[in-house]
Amino acid sequence: MSEKELGKKWDRCLADGAIKLGTGLGLGIVFSVLFFKPGLGMAYGNCQSDLRSSYLLHRSEKEQ
Repeated sequence: MSEKELGKKWDRCLADGAIKLGTGLGLGIVFSVLFFKPGLGMAYGNCQSDLRSSYLLHRSEKEQ
């Protein structure tokens, strides 16, 4: 195998690795935004609801 052929094979391997790395990162970012962000928003909403309900509960107890 000549040095030129070996260089071409290395170039193909590196290009293939770069494409797969870029695709993986891109898909990871997309799925992270689609699934993690709504999940985080739901968790925040649940906590906010719990905190508000306990505030309203204590407030109504003080009024009685």
